[in-house]
Parts: sequence; structure tokens; C-alpha cells
Amino acid sequence: MTARDKYVPGPATGAEIEKEGETWTLVLIRDLKHAPSLVWEALTDPKQLAEWAPFDPSRNLSSPGAVQLKTIGAPPAAQVAESVVKRAQAPTLLEYTWGGNDLRWELEARGEGTRLKLWHNIERGFITWGAAGWHICLDVLDHYLAGDPLGRIVGPDAFAFDWQRLVGEYAKQFGVQAPSFPERRP
Repeated sequence: MTARDKYVPGPATGAEIEKEGETWTLVLIRDLKHAPSLVWEALTDPKQLAEWAPFDPSRNLSSPGAVQLKTIGAPPAAQVAESVVKRAQAPTLLEYTWGGNDLRWELEARGEGTRLKLWHNIERGFITWGAAGWHICLDVLDHYLAGDPLGRIVGPDAFAFDWQRLVGEYAKQFGVQAPSFPERRP
């Protein structure tokens, strides 16, 4: 049995919503046991992003400028978003656009580990989906950095890993109704 076969995401925690008018931003906070420099590399290096992130970049994200982010597992075919890395200050701050949304990653040293904070503005009707998806991605990131890789779990693959349970838990936590679940494909 592999680590992936045993993986079950924990309960929905470490998330909140910031509301500014009609703009909703998902904020996720994770404490990782890995140094900021290691987390930074996993957030910016295309080979490492391929282990855990929901997209593949056309280049390293460690410097400002244009980049294409190819969404993985997005039906019916991969979607490519023309994106921009706005700020990249190793190993503490990374900001970029993806699919018309803004993402901001802050890394803060905590002892020998890192407090990771992610801000992602998501259409409010789908903020629970984003929370569940990032929850799983960050779990996969943590396993990858610990040398116990699970392999990327994104798109429809996440359904087999309690994604729907997480969506419901985040909906309750945020006080919103989750959108209908997409149909499962064989």
C-alpha cells in the first residue's frame, strides 16, 4: 500500500474568507515543518510544482513577468491562462495572477519551519471548492517536502480523496452554501 492509498485529508481548518464588497478572498494558513527556502522552491520551480500544484507553469515563478499556467485536470481539456508574476521576493513573498484571479503566498519562518499563508480571490459561489482543492494540494505539498510524495491530486482525481466532504465542511465553516457537485466521471 502506497502513501497515496493511505492518504485521507484532515478536517477543514486554517481557512477564512475576507470580504470586500463583492470580492471574496480565500485565506489558507498552514504551518509546515520545512524551511522557507524549501517551501519557496516548491512554490516556484516547475518540476516541484508538478508534484503538487493544480497547474504547470511555462517557466520558473521566481521572477516577475509573463507566464502561462496550464491547469491540470480541468475538463474537457487543459486550460492555459496567460498570467503574470507580479512580485517574487525569495523566500517570503510570491504574487501572481491565474485565470483572472490573484494569488499571494507569504512565507514566514517559524522555528525550523514555515507558516505559509495563501490569499486567493475566488468567485464567491465556488470559494468552498477552492478551499477544498487547496487543502488537498497543500497536504500533497507537505508530504512531498517531507520526502513522502503522494503525487499530484487535482481536478476529478480529488473526488476520491474526500474533496466533497471538505467542500461541505468549508461551506459550514464559512456560512455559505456549496455549489452542486460536478458529475463524477468513470
